Order: sequence, then structure tokens, then C-alpha cells
Amino acid sequence: MAFQFTDSNFAEKALSGGVAVVDFWAEWCGPCRLIGPIIEELSSQYDGKAVIGKVNVDENPEISMKYSIRSIPTILILKDGEVVDKQVGLTTKAALEAKILPYL
Repeated sequence: MAFQFTDSNFAEKALSGGVAVVDFWAEWCGPCRLIGPIIEELSSQYDGKAVIGKVNVDENPEISMKYSIRSIPTILILKDGEVVDKQVGLTTKAALEAKILPYL
């Protein structure tokens, strides 16, 4: 299951080194619901290689503001605490994997 990032655990889980893939989403967002299963699949597939999870923007405004999230879904790929790639809007699993693999 995809990790649930929150304002309180984000620094520890996403910025502590290695690769993190963070899906910024909301329950009311249609495209977010479509990309959700892809995030779940990637989370299982890359377990132990990357932390892959979701941030509910309505429940965690601090992280959303810190990264200037204005459109959802937005997926950030972080390596050693730095944003190295970004995907805004709906995409395919293959396209996301292509963005993640170079950083693993």
C-alpha cells in the first residue's frame, strides 16, 4: 500500500535520503482517483527501493504550500531530499516509471 505522507512525517520519510515519489491529490479530484491505482502498483513494485506515497492536499496544507502545488495530481520525484523531476496531471504507469528509474 502506498505510504501516507503527512505534514508531520514528510521530512522524516521523504527527505531523509534515497528516492521518494510523492503524489499530491484530493478526494474530490477525478484525475487523482485515476492515478491512485498506479501509485499503489508502483509502491508495491518498488518496495525497498523507493518510498512511494500520497499527500492529501486538503489535510496537509504545509507540504502543499512548501512545494507550491497549484494543480493536482502533481507527482514529485525526490532524490536525497531534492526535487529531481515532476509530473503535473494524469499520466501512464510506463511514463512514471521512466521518470523514476534513472534515480533508483
